[in-house]
Amino acid sequence: MRKIVVAVMLALIAAPALAQDHVQQYGEQPKEKTETEKADDARAERAYQRSLNNVPDQKAVDPWGTARGDDTSKKSAAPAKPAVKHSSKAKSGSTAN
Repeated sequence: MRKIVVAVMLALIAAPALAQDHVQQYGEQPKEKTETEKADDARAERAYQRSLNNVPDQKAVDPWGTARGDDTSKKSAAPAKPAVKHSSKAKSGSTAN
């Protein structure tokens, strides 16, 4: 009885996959587009390009500008100087315990 139920469930699960339109197989050449499909594609491409032209140019964004302040954001980036100076004495490699 369980085998029959499993077989029916598998058939119910597989039915929607078989109901799909033609799925292109590997190596199969795509079918040629009709003139109306080509015209629709060209119209969609023109609309896309038009929508890209409608986007205004944006100014450069400095997300840390408010944290740094206005005066430091306009200065050129200078290398930071170390705050701690190291002594010139070299330590020996051995330690005596």
